[in-house]
Amino acid sequence: MPARQQPPRPPPRQQRIGDSLRGQLLIATPALNVGFFARSVTYLCEHGEAGAMGIVINQPLDLSVVDILEHLEIIASGSLLEEPILAGGPVDVDHGFVLHSAEGEWDASLEVTAGICMTTSQDILAAIAHGAGPKKRLIALGYAGWGPGQLEAELASNSWITAPAWEDILFSVPAGERLNAASQTLGFDINLMTSESGHA
Repeated sequence: MPARQQPPRPPPRQQRIGDSLRGQLLIATPALNVGFFARSVTYLCEHGEAGAMGIVINQPLDLSVVDILEHLEIIASGSLLEEPILAGGPVDVDHGFVLHSAEGEWDASLEVTAGICMTTSQDILAAIAHGAGPKKRLIALGYAGWGPGQLEAELASNSWITAPAWEDILFSVPAGERLNAASQTLGFDINLMTSESGHA
């Protein structure tokens, strides 16, 4: 009796356009192969009728936390903090955004999901400088923004694939490996995709 063949793997499930993608990842497809967002992974902090806002999590800058603290004249106690700063997006690049586990209370903080927050106030940086900030965190300059309906149109044109935002990908996987890690949660290798993937 011949061995039973496994059915072909279905394509990655796309959330219905109109559903909120808040708290999920956007993986850039090869259709988006030029500019800032090429090969990017973005964590969506907001998504609704008014548009969307997120932080790119896999594009490190040639800056560290120490550089940011020195610029803000915040003195770090203990060992120097050499964790990289990320290019969070092309909008508002002079402002910092901290994605972190839901720990502590901060002056300007948004709860994205039950376990992940985004904070924009300097008090969290002062806490980090003194070893009292959230242990799971990433710090970015700038953010990615979409107007009403813009992200939905880009999803329809196969510029992005959505994926679950596992905390390990956000906070444990090195920035340069997050693209592959995010695509692997969907069971495929992003490096094998072509610009025609997902088209009928």
